[in-house]
Amino acid sequence: MATKTTPAPRLQKRFREMERLLDLSLKVAEAEKLDDVLRTIVATAATETHSDRGSLFLNDERTRELYSRVAQGDRMREIRILNHEGIAGHVFTTGQPLIIADPYRDARFNSAVDQETGYVTRNLMATPIRVRGAIIGVLEMINSNRGGFSAADLSLLEAITTQTAATLASMQLVERMKDAREQEMRFLNLVSDVTRERDLGAMLAKVVGEAARILSADRATLFLHDEKRNELFSRVAMGASIGEIRMPDHVGIAGAVYTSGRSINIPYAYADLRFNPAFDKRTGYFTQSILCVPIVNEAGRIIGVTQVLNKRGGPFTDEDEARLRAFTAQLAISLENARLFDDVQNVKNYNESMLQSMSNGVVTLDEEGRIATCNQAGLRIFRVQPDAILMRTAVQFFGDSNPWVLDRIKVVDETLESDTLVDADMIVGGEKVSVNLTLLPLMSQQADGARKRLGTLMMIEDISSEKRMKSTMSRYMDPRVAAQLMASGEEALGGKSVTATVLFCDIRSFTTLSEELGPHRTVSLLNEYFSIMVEVITKQGGMLDKFIGDAIMAAFGLPVAHDDDEDRAVRAAIGMVNALMQWNTERAAVGNAAVNIGIGLNTDNVVSGNIGSPRRMDYTIIGDGVNLASRLEGACKEYAARILISENTYKRLRGTYRAREIDSVLVKGKHQPVAIYEVLDYHTPETFPNMMEAVNYWNSGLSYYRHGDWERAIRAFHEAAAINAQDKLPPMYIERCQRLIENPPGEDWTGVWVMKTK
Repeated sequence: MATKTTPAPRLQKRFREMERLLDLSLKVAEAEKLDDVLRTIVATAATETHSDRGSLFLNDERTRELYSRVAQGDRMREIRILNHEGIAGHVFTTGQPLIIADPYRDARFNSAVDQETGYVTRNLMATPIRVRGAIIGVLEMINSNRGGFSAADLSLLEAITTQTAATLASMQLVERMKDAREQEMRFLNLVSDVTRERDLGAMLAKVVGEAARILSADRATLFLHDEKRNELFSRVAMGASIGEIRMPDHVGIAGAVYTSGRSINIPYAYADLRFNPAFDKRTGYFTQSILCVPIVNEAGRIIGVTQVLNKRGGPFTDEDEARLRAFTAQLAISLENARLFDDVQNVKNYNESMLQSMSNGVVTLDEEGRIATCNQAGLRIFRVQPDAILMRTAVQFFGDSNPWVLDRIKVVDETLESDTLVDADMIVGGEKVSVNLTLLPLMSQQADGARKRLGTLMMIEDISSEKRMKSTMSRYMDPRVAAQLMASGEEALGGKSVTATVLFCDIRSFTTLSEELGPHRTVSLLNEYFSIMVEVITKQGGMLDKFIGDAIMAAFGLPVAHDDDEDRAVRAAIGMVNALMQWNTERAAVGNAAVNIGIGLNTDNVVSGNIGSPRRMDYTIIGDGVNLASRLEGACKEYAARILISENTYKRLRGTYRAREIDSVLVKGKHQPVAIYEVLDYHTPETFPNMMEAVNYWNSGLSYYRHGDWERAIRAFHEAAAINAQDKLPPMYIERCQRLIENPPGEDWTGVWVMKTK
């Protein structure tokens, strides 16, 4: 019986294929890297199947992608596609090998690569790579050099994948383990690097950068919780500076993770109602997938959240979530320390800014008595540069010129109680400086409740200029008023309209008096006279405005107003006349002539402020109200009076005074008459006997006078004159009535007298 044998050519071909497959196995086994294995398999398959080129795709289980590596210069470029797309994706998901004679007619073929590169795919074949029944990738050959791929070509391609599949799987596993080790080392290096970082902004930048890298995400954000504001905040780069993003701790995906303490993994952001697309609309960014996990400290408290966006290759996996949780857990302590450092630094910066902005000098001494800090105001007060005071002992800095400061520091150190000195003299640069000095012990609270001394704090307020100003102003007004003005600041010295009572006082017949006395005695008389008068004015809270020759101008109601400024002015006028009478008594005792004065008062709106030139300015008042007071003082001569006040002042008086209306006058330059009153309170029964009876007759006569009943007015004025022959006013009005009888006025008579002079 004859034996059937295989034809020699076919057998030889089979042996050659087996030989090449064994050779391929040896080459693959000798390769040290996965990239070398891929390159060897593709090159061999292309040669054996007579293909123009080929690709080997391996499956990435984490990203659900097929990836292939191609050489680009000295580097390998990785190409990735989803493991269900294209021809390779179809073969991977179905496990069925394919021969496609015309790829452009196949809907599964993606022609975009050809269009981009200009390459033309005429035909192709692909087969799955299996290891113990599981598909781990796809081997694809393109463009047969013999016009098309045959079943034998596909069978050979399957044999190649079968021969190398186990090695591929092993090398892929080795590469994954190597990547995992490298990633673990990078992770440990990052944790080590971050734990050394103390700047919160720099730490956040490092953390989010690495979080995005290890998860293959497009971007990442780390939010920390602000307990004071109940907000989540993150530091982000904004141009050349670092800015903050803040939001309520319950808003958005980050807020939901923070409040619930549970991770959120969203594969499709726009399909989740918790996602707020407003940021995407504002920036043009498109958010696809989101993974957000809480940051939990050792005590189990949530201190913030980490959020990563848009993983390359698909949504985030459970493994990604676990890795991100582990990553943030390792960094929680460092994040809390960095935030604590940031808070302490902010407090330090705030305190330093506050100290530097203070007008008072602040100096701190350490427990060894060395000067540790001195703010700008302190440097200005002591007139030194920082290197001349810092780290010097208190003995070195204060010992020579101000030893009393050392005594005070010693008392505070021993008693641990504060000490305050007001208006103390300190020698600075050889000059005396007035200061208010406060010394405070610096203490720290120990864990056992005990208090430990850290040093001493000195607060120095330079009051030299205020003291000089107050001294100067006290020459013009009551010291209490000067103190109030100093407390009110510069606003009180600015130009403003105020209601004030103006006082003018002038010596009668001063020209004759000065000619009799001569220059020296005239100056002596004025100094003594002004001292008496100013004392009375300031005692009532008035402000001396100026001396005008022998005249005095003062004001009540500024720079500090009182409820009874009009009464203060009237009491001052009465006091001035009484003080003058006492002074005249003293002068008469030594043979000196008496001095007589006239005083005019008016209340009105005036303009007050510093007026003058840059070289010379005075705080003074101007206005019509000032002019009327001056004219009333001059009118004292005409009415034989010592104190005349306008109706503006009279109607505002709160107290009761002995006064009589003496006329209604039209001042030169004015169109409205003003009533004027004579104040009589300075009189005694001897100088004005039966005053009230005389005033009653006077008031009757003035009423008849204003109604044009001249005869009855004359009789009333005679009665008043008979009671007090020294009263010069009734005779003046008797003479005025007689002139009016001889020259009767018109029917428009109102009793208003026109003043012809200023």
